[in-house]
Amino acid sequence: MKTNVGIYLYNQAEVLDFAGPFEVFSTASRVKLRIDRDSDAPFSVFTIGEAGQNILAHGGLEVRPTYNFNNHPTINLLIIPGGVVNDEIEKETVIQWIINISSNSEITASVCTGAFLLAKAGLLSGKSATTHWEDVPDFRSMFPDVRVIKNKRWIDEGKIVTSAGISAGIDMSLHLVSRFEGDDLAVKTAKQMEFDWTNI
Repeated sequence: MKTNVGIYLYNQAEVLDFAGPFEVFSTASRVKLRIDRDSDAPFSVFTIGEAGQNILAHGGLEVRPTYNFNNHPTINLLIIPGGVVNDEIEKETVIQWIINISSNSEITASVCTGAFLLAKAGLLSGKSATTHWEDVPDFRSMFPDVRVIKNKRWIDEGKIVTSAGISAGIDMSLHLVSRFEGDDLAVKTAKQMEFDWTNI
């Protein structure tokens, strides 16, 4: 069964936080189809913005999300990238959307400071999580009920998965490819991307 991967985009999102996972899942589908031409693409990856308008990512890259909160397909895997989350964490509509999608998705994941949004949504309470090393003190101060672990590329808590900063989102996404489709496809995807990766 195809896994729908929805990646949330917002102003000042970190580019590699969303582009890295997008590349992993789209590459995994290409690799799988090359291995078995009779199979279906295992992943459908798409982006979502709150209202669907163009967003200005960190560094000035302008991106147009494919969908908005009202018209996106069912999401099996929700990914919340990091970036400057000060505005997003105060948006009740965004936090409630994350809560709603997470309640129905198989996995909800974050990259970098995206963990702040998961924590604000109450998804990390009593769980272990990670984020960018620079943001650990603020995270611990704001969300003392979350066990923050440093020096880990990603932490898998079953339905909730978090990763450290920026490039760590690629490691986490390869791990999620392994969870959905097996370690062999994840390893071959990493090789196709020329990315040094071990599923530990």
